[in-house]
Amino acid sequence: MSPQTLAARDAVAAAVQRVAARKGPLAALYSGNARAVIARGLLVSRSTNWPVMVSGFFEPVLYLLSMGVGLGGLVGTVTGPGGAPISYAAYIAPALLATSAMNGAVYDSTMNVFFKMNFAKLYQGMLYTSLGPLDVALGEIFLALLRGLVYATGFTVVMAVMGLVSSPWALLMVPASVFIAFGFASFGMGITSFMKTFAQLDWVGFVMLPMFLFSATFYPLSVYPEPIQWLIQAMPLWHGVELLRELGAGVVGWGTLGHLAYYLVMIVAGLVLTTSRLRKLFLR
Repeated sequence: MSPQTLAARDAVAAAVQRVAARKGPLAALYSGNARAVIARGLLVSRSTNWPVMVSGFFEPVLYLLSMGVGLGGLVGTVTGPGGAPISYAAYIAPALLATSAMNGAVYDSTMNVFFKMNFAKLYQGMLYTSLGPLDVALGEIFLALLRGLVYATGFTVVMAVMGLVSSPWALLMVPASVFIAFGFASFGMGITSFMKTFAQLDWVGFVMLPMFLFSATFYPLSVYPEPIQWLIQAMPLWHGVELLRELGAGVVGWGTLGHLAYYLVMIVAGLVLTTSRLRKLFLR
C-alpha cells in the first residue's frame, strides 16, 4: 500500500472518529446521503447496463411460456395453495417471479459489487468522503431493489395478460418480490465482501441453481422424502416461492407472515454483515 493511500486512510479514520464523537456512534456508519450512491448508479445503468436489465426480464417469461404453457398442456391442473386446483402455468408463475427477484438481486449484489470493490476501487473512493458504510450498502441495495421492482412489475403484467391472476391479493406480489430481492441483495453484498477472485464467484451459481430447481419451483414439496423437505424449507427461495403463490391465489394466513418474517431476519442480518464488512475493509 502506498504512503499516499495510508495517509488518506488515516485521515478518513481520524475524521470518522471526530464525527462519531460529536454525533454519536451511528455517525461513523451513516451520513444520511445514500441518495448520492443511488444517483451515481442510475447514471451508470442508463448508459451501460440496460441490455442486461432487458435480458433479465425475458428469462422468466421464456420459462413460463416453455414450461407453463408447453409442459403445462401435458400436466393439466395441479393442487394450488388452499387445495384448489389451478393450471400448471398459474402454479409455476409465482415461483418464476420469486426466482427472477432472487436472480436480479444476487447479480447486482455479487458480480457488480465484486468488480466495484476489487477492481474499480469505487467503495474506497466513496468512503474517503463523508459517506459511511451504511450509506454505500443502502445505496447499492436500493439499486438492486429497483431492478427487482422493474422485473416484478413487468412479469406480473405478463401473468395478468395470460389470465394467471385470479385474486386482488396478486397486486401485492410486486412489493413482496421487492422484499424478497431485499433479502438476497443485503446478504449477497455481505458475502461478496469475502471474495477475492472471480473463481470464488462460481460458488454463487453453485448455490443458486439447486435453490432454483428444488425450492418447489416446478413441483410440490410433497414429492420429496421428509428429511429433504426440511432442508428445502430452510432455503430462502422456498419461502419466496410460497409467499408469492399464496398471494397469487389469495390464500393468506399465518404462514404468509412466517415467510415475511424469514426475509425480515435475512434483511437485518444482511445489512449488519455488509455494513460491518465495509467498515472493516476500508475504514480500518
